[in-house]
Amino acid sequence: MSSKDKSPKETPLMKQYNEIKRKYPDACLLFRVGDFYETFGEDAVRASKILGITLTKRGAGSETETALAGFPHHSINTYLPKLVKAGLRVAICDQLEDPKMTKTIVKRGVTELVTPGVSMNDEVLQSKSNNFLASIYFGKKQLGVSFLDVSTGEFLTSQGNEEYIDKLLQNFSPSEILIQKNNRNQFKESFGEDFNTFYLEDWVYQQDYAFETLTNHFQTNSLKGFGIEELHEGIISSGAILYYLSETQHNKVQHITNIQRIAEDAYVWMDRFTIRNLELYHSYNPNAVTLLDVIDKTLSPMGGRLLKRWLALPLKEVTKIKSRHEVVSYLKENQEILHKIQYQIKQISDLERLISKIAAGKVSPREVIYLKESLDAIIPIKSLALDSKQEAVRVIGDSLHACDLLRDKIRTTLNQDAPVAISKGNAIAKGVHAELDELRSIAFSGKEFLEGIEKRESELTGISSLKISFNNVFGYYIEVRNTHKDKVPAEWIRKQTLVNAERYITEELKEYETKILGAEEKIHQIEGQLFEQLINWIATYIKPVQLNANLIAQLDCLTSFAQLAIENNYVCPLIDDTFELEITNGRHPVIEKQLPVGVPYIANDVYLDRETQQLIMITGPNMSGKSAILRQTALIVLLAQMGSFVPAEAVRMGVIDKIFTRVGASDNISMGESTFMVEMNETASILNNISDRSLVLLDEIGRGTSTYDGISIAWAIADFLHENPARPKTLFATHYHELNEMSEMLPRIQNYNVSVKELKDTVLFIRKLVKGGSAHSFGIHVAKMAGMPQTVIQKAQKLLKKLEKDHSGDALNGIKSVKDDMQLSIFNLDDPLLEEIKEEILGLDINTLTPVEALMKLNEIKRMLLKK
Repeated sequence: MSSKDKSPKETPLMKQYNEIKRKYPDACLLFRVGDFYETFGEDAVRASKILGITLTKRGAGSETETALAGFPHHSINTYLPKLVKAGLRVAICDQLEDPKMTKTIVKRGVTELVTPGVSMNDEVLQSKSNNFLASIYFGKKQLGVSFLDVSTGEFLTSQGNEEYIDKLLQNFSPSEILIQKNNRNQFKESFGEDFNTFYLEDWVYQQDYAFETLTNHFQTNSLKGFGIEELHEGIISSGAILYYLSETQHNKVQHITNIQRIAEDAYVWMDRFTIRNLELYHSYNPNAVTLLDVIDKTLSPMGGRLLKRWLALPLKEVTKIKSRHEVVSYLKENQEILHKIQYQIKQISDLERLISKIAAGKVSPREVIYLKESLDAIIPIKSLALDSKQEAVRVIGDSLHACDLLRDKIRTTLNQDAPVAISKGNAIAKGVHAELDELRSIAFSGKEFLEGIEKRESELTGISSLKISFNNVFGYYIEVRNTHKDKVPAEWIRKQTLVNAERYITEELKEYETKILGAEEKIHQIEGQLFEQLINWIATYIKPVQLNANLIAQLDCLTSFAQLAIENNYVCPLIDDTFELEITNGRHPVIEKQLPVGVPYIANDVYLDRETQQLIMITGPNMSGKSAILRQTALIVLLAQMGSFVPAEAVRMGVIDKIFTRVGASDNISMGESTFMVEMNETASILNNISDRSLVLLDEIGRGTSTYDGISIAWAIADFLHENPARPKTLFATHYHELNEMSEMLPRIQNYNVSVKELKDTVLFIRKLVKGGSAHSFGIHVAKMAGMPQTVIQKAQKLLKKLEKDHSGDALNGIKSVKDDMQLSIFNLDDPLLEEIKEEILGLDINTLTPVEALMKLNEIKRMLLKK
């Protein structure tokens, strides 16, 4: 490229292109040439693939030959989103002057840099999802993280360890993440390679610079008012985001009026495995229905986005949860009011994004009308809420801003059928500007004016066929047929001779022409100025409109919960201050919606506490519904703490502060770790974080290894949870029926099984949870139902009988004997390099070692031996 840059044959256009491209080396440059946006070189190759447009060559055969691909400028809204969604940063380079006004090359410059995380374009954005730009700062002790949706003005920050940041990235799904160049590898190791990342210079991530950037933006002296002054790492990551906005030519951002702290301790903790296992809003199965799909009955884009946030961050504070439940109860009981509010919410456009466009100066007259109509629709909601008997609803009504002046100003300034662009004209209403009205009457009443002249001249000259017309060569003219040529007055100036007629102009027509053409240009100019003044005036209302948007979003979520409860027969959960969880006839909210019509969902009871039934051991064959019971328990808890009603006959519960789920053999084998080690690592993270209000759901732990290893691991983990001082409430599903023996030794473990009815040749899954363990696993029955060949089934049955006879008894032998074997084998080895391992084993205190610690230690020793 550089040799070509120096080439004497470089055209002025390509010289200009290369100068601009050097400023934006990592962006795809859309270069405006006439009526087209062109891409050159590597950009053209990428763009042609993503957009499916033809790749050609500019200057083919010459030294300056380069790839070229382009599309018409008016198709930008079709093509730009495709480029951004493909992860590209797109620099839009426009002509900065009218080509007619210059004799040299047209001035061009980048007017906007659109990146996956920074976009105001409706085609790029999804209405019910935020489009977050994230920034991560790797501090010495912890990480800072910030999320900004420039299309709505939401700005959030927090800080914590890698696990916490990872959870937030799962919750907020940013479209783009900013990172210090130096931390490129660290980010990939911690968070993988699935995100669109952009690397900033290290100097951007400085405490002083970030503090100054934020206080300058918010026009404050400190950050105390936002409650983030102690979040040093969070402040640094937030400063980097604002820097990036200015770098991408987004300088009109006064709609970012606030920065909020994500208070980790206010919400239920769920790690990334739990979020993934419960399929809350994403699923690895493309056809799967998520919880969000089932519960989202919101009617506005703001409500849809807030519901996702509520699902990602369920509440722990009882008063806030109960306040939401009370509103849902009120709306469910007063369905006439519910329907009226829903009807009004449907009339409301995306207030948050509309007011953001006002701030950015990228709003059309029609969108301003949508803003007014949305604010109009809030008035009946305000009245309904203020008249409500429910206090929380009244508070919303009281807080909603009527915006009377704003609505009135838009109504009197703009035409109701305002155009999609100010350049289309006729946006400003009649009576707003006297000169504009006068110019319009000149420009638009021209027809009658010309007809008047035509009639008058026809009568004066006696030429009945006289006609006034217009052309681009010499403007307005009078056409007279040759038969009447002798009647033409002397003061008319002949302009053109045709076969059958002559064309003339008069002083009067010339004056009128100047006036009418000047009027159109002046109209355009005045409309532009008035519209700009209106937008600047509306911008003073950013905060009240954002407050309204937030309140409507909350009300939308609560009406959504009421609608959900009515449609699906959900009940209000009773939240108390105990440590118990009592679900009567609970149902899985997603599975019950997938059943064929007329097939009832088999509801189940679950009771957990910290005294009598801390750990329920659920045995039963595969396919019997163990996993569904585990997941529905977690989903019922989540729905309750989001403020929703729940799919059950009744629920009474103390608040849960952390939910952990593990599904056996969710292996990282692709990353070179054994299934056993993955289970140990994941389980260790539970054991190190559990509290007395935690809910732990373990599904088939130990399944990824041999039977007796698996039983040993599962036993050891159950034992640990039982003995832990926190006594976390635990559901433990397994098809190892040997684990039923644990209830005889440990008082707070109770056996349940998912009942199965054995028929002569098959089994019937009843999917009902009943007290007591199950005798065997029915795996062979399932194989038979799946269509396994008869010979294989018979062989399996014979082997099973033999194994059951040979190995009836103590499942703990696995744990007890492995260590002895390991000690013997090491002592027989006479290698000095193994002295270290020998010391390690001899130093173990068997009496204080828990089973899980023993397994972890064994795995460590095994690795050392394998290296050997």
